[in-house]
Amino acid sequence: MSTVSPQEARRGLLITASTFVLWGLVPVYWHLLKAVPSLQIIAHRIVWSTVLVVAWLLATSGLRWWRSIAAQPRALWMLAGSSVAIAFNWGLYIWSINAGHVIEASLGYFINPLLSVLLGVLVLKERLRRTQWVAVVCAAAGVLWLTIDAGAPPWIALGLAVSFGIYGLLRKVVAVDPVAGLGVESVYLFVPASLLAAWGEQGHGGAFLSGWNLCTDAMLIFGGVV
Repeated sequence: MSTVSPQEARRGLLITASTFVLWGLVPVYWHLLKAVPSLQIIAHRIVWSTVLVVAWLLATSGLRWWRSIAAQPRALWMLAGSSVAIAFNWGLYIWSINAGHVIEASLGYFINPLLSVLLGVLVLKERLRRTQWVAVVCAAAGVLWLTIDAGAPPWIALGLAVSFGIYGLLRKVVAVDPVAGLGVESVYLFVPASLLAAWGEQGHGGAFLSGWNLCTDAMLIFGGVV
């Protein structure tokens, strides 16, 4: 049985805490872009994410990342499906933040681990210990209470949870490098996102480098990192 040193445990705790703090601040970032139509935000996020990720992969491994995945037709199909799932998830999340549904969006990512556990048990045939089942039931009870308290089905939360759950499942069953997989997903989405951004510039809410201020333009570009 492997053991974790105190130093590794502290490092893991720090990374986990930092991740959740940054994730909690993400809604603030997208809210600062509320003057930009949600479709344009998601289009720019995909475009700039593709540029950054592919540039990083080319700089660190040339075209090996692409060749390794292109040699696996099943992986290409799986990543095509996961790219659709994550694009839907990103779009719904950004729209929900800018439409004032922050709490329901947060509930979606609270539900997601439950769905991931369910998919793991049903699809991947994973087994849970008794204490893990107790934790799942307690979390499910919390979700049920929040749903009842809201007085209506949390459709946004369910959409986010299901899309991210499907994304996680597809990425789990395809054996590729995580960053290389993200690169392929980004390439799949790049053309549709570019066309959407170009459509926005033709009088449909887009004003990149021509109407929004410099700060907004910079935030859209940096959104590829966020």
